[in-house]
This record gives sequence, C-alpha cells and structure tokens, in this order.
Amino acid sequence: MAPDKRMLTNDGAAFDPVTTFTTPTLEFDFPGLEIGVAEYAEGPTGCTVLSFPRGATCVADVRGGAPGTILTHREGWVDAICLAGGSVYGLEAASGVNAELLARKNYDTDWNNIAIVSGAVIFDFNRFRANKAVYPDKALGRAALRASRAGVFPLGARGAGVCASVGKWLRDAYELERSGQGAAVFASGDARVAAFTVVNAVGALVDRGGRAVRGHLDPKTGRRVRVGEVVAIRREAEPAPEPPPGNTTLTVIVTNQSMGIRELNQMARQVHSSMARAIDPFHTMYDGDVLYCVTTNALDPAPLSYNEVSYIASELAWDAVLRSFEV
Repeated sequence: MAPDKRMLTNDGAAFDPVTTFTTPTLEFDFPGLEIGVAEYAEGPTGCTVLSFPRGATCVADVRGGAPGTILTHREGWVDAICLAGGSVYGLEAASGVNAELLARKNYDTDWNNIAIVSGAVIFDFNRFRANKAVYPDKALGRAALRASRAGVFPLGARGAGVCASVGKWLRDAYELERSGQGAAVFASGDARVAAFTVVNAVGALVDRGGRAVRGHLDPKTGRRVRVGEVVAIRREAEPAPEPPPGNTTLTVIVTNQSMGIRELNQMARQVHSSMARAIDPFHTMYDGDVLYCVTTNALDPAPLSYNEVSYIASELAWDAVLRSFEV
C-alpha cells in the first residue's frame, strides 16, 4: 500500500542525515571506542552508535515490560551497539550499521569476519515530533557509523534521544519534559570507565539530593515532584490514570579493563539496579530498559578491582542520567 501523500514517511521521501551538532558535548579520552550520532531533522528522530574498531566483549541486562532489541540475547563479541528512536522500526538502523561494517570489511563473509551489532530502541513517537511516521532506518545507521569518531559525545536532545521525554507517570496533573542522552567518563592512569544513556523514562529524574529535577512538572508552581509525594496524598482519592506506554532508558557501560562474562553480567545487574536512584520510578511495566556492559579488554591485568569498577560505573550512570537534559 502506498503511503498517504500528505504524510512524510521513509518510503515516500529521501532524507539527508544530520551528523554534526553545535549543542553541548562531552569530550573524553577512551581508546578503542568511537561515537557516531545521526538524525533526520524531518522527524526529528535519530540514532547513536558506539563502535569498537578492535571489537569488544558485551552482555546485556534487559528489564521493564516493553523492551525492543536486536542481538541482545547473546553474550560475547560485539563490533558496535546502535541505540535508536522509532520504536521497533528503529531497529533497522542497527542493520545499517551492520551493512556499513560489511563494506569496511571489503564484503568479506568469512564466518570469523561477520560483524556483530546489538541494538535497542526507544518509543519517541510523541508530541515533540513533527512527523511521527519518520524513523531511524538503514541509511541513518550507516550515516552514524560513518560519522563516528573518538572522544566526543553530544549531550541532551540529540541522536537516539532527540525526542526523548521523562516524567509521564503523573500525567493527569503534572507535565512531562524533554530529556535526551547523557554521558560520564572516569579516567585514572590508563584505566577507563564510561556510561552513556538515552533517557526516555516514564519516571522523573532525581538529583543526588533526592529532588526531582526533570519531569512531573507542576505547571502552576514550576516545582517538580516525585511519584511518592503524590501517591501518598491520593490514597483516599479517585485512582489516577494508568501511566502511558512507550518509555525506555537505554544505557551502555564501557570499561577497558579485561573482564569475564560472569563479571560483566554481575556488573550489568548492579549498575542497572543502581539507576533506580536517578529515575523514579524505574523498570516499570511501562518501560523497556536495557543496559549493555562492555569491555574492550585493553588492560590485562586490570589495575582496578571488579568492585571498584562496578561502583564507579554505578556513580557514572547517575551522572549520565543527569546530563541527559543538557540544553
């Protein structure tokens, strides 16, 4: 069926990927990791690619009631991770990253040269969209990988988070707010730990003092509230409406310290659990939260203990969440 001529769609038009931005960025030094971001302004929607030119070891921790993923069930080698908008349609962007890696490998299809790209998506078909039918496709994934470079991560409403929002649980009386993608990096000598996140949560974002700082905005007072504050008052009142579906937080933790699969899995669980301090509430039936835990295996033996890396990563994840609404 041909698309409605009045509707802008990937099938009915060709879009030019946007891959350079003037908005705030985090600059850092992390050998073996490159970041590529691409958007369709017509959506707007986009994708964020973390590329490992020398490969990496990866596991995934999938929580929440509605995840959208590709190749997250496996543990082991990964060449890249693609985070995208567009809900399940945006998984096509990961296929684009795969196609671009195949071209880089001179179309070598030997078993040991097959590129592995994991991917996860957020539901960004919301009121901030000009054209809801536009999604991150194969061409956008390829563009993001082509634009990838070391040491620069665009913050805020960029890439996969260009139309992300938070604070939708209390939608009958409080307003949601735009969010985006955030990052934080730790460096000590040669050791590196980094956290990257795209925040599109049903809950609000909470600072280190326990205050809601994004989402659930009271339009009358300008104050933001946590769910618990309102639930306590409403216990004797009429039930609140169900929170809306279509929410997800996507996170990638990367270290250069060599770790086994068992250690990576436990760190993924630990860090993902720790993020409930920053997102209130988290891992609900209305979210599709996914966290990847990755090592580039550059440092062996590792200078930091497993416990140190896991703790550092948990703190970085909180910092990354709070940087997701940079403006």
